[in-house]
Amino acid sequence: MLDRASSGTPTTLSEKTGRDISQALMPLLCDVFALYLKTKNFHWHMSGPHFREYHLMLDDQGEQIFSMTDAIAERARKLGGATVRSIGQISRFQRIVDNDAEYVKPLDMIAELRDDNAILTTSMREVHSLCDEAGDVATASLLENWIDEAEKRIWFLFECGRDA
Repeated sequence: MLDRASSGTPTTLSEKTGRDISQALMPLLCDVFALYLKTKNFHWHMSGPHFREYHLMLDDQGEQIFSMTDAIAERARKLGGATVRSIGQISRFQRIVDNDAEYVKPLDMIAELRDDNAILTTSMREVHSLCDEAGDVATASLLENWIDEAEKRIWFLFECGRDA
């Protein structure tokens, strides 16, 4: 039986479930945008003896992170919720802290991104738990793949940080 979410979107989940999960996706999406921009910032400002390998790795990671944005936003809409409308809204909801420093040492960049990816992974696990409780296997499935990708980014960043 189809239910109508508050936006009128037909869904097999209850309106409350759709609302709860789409609301949980909002700060997650904001964190993904913040992590994407920080990853690109560090990609653009990388320097030092490992420039090429770090620069290319961060470019790959940035693309992977950015690819999550549309799927998260569309999932929220499929559930009948709203999604990000502006940079200002992202800044209000994000939990990943920006880094506007003029210069950051390469290994400090690597460590910061490793920690930020861990924060994102923890947030994704929290949303996944909510999805499990609600029986939302579609959102949970997306999250499982993104958690795996984030854990790989953490692993790569960790290994690069051992370079010291």
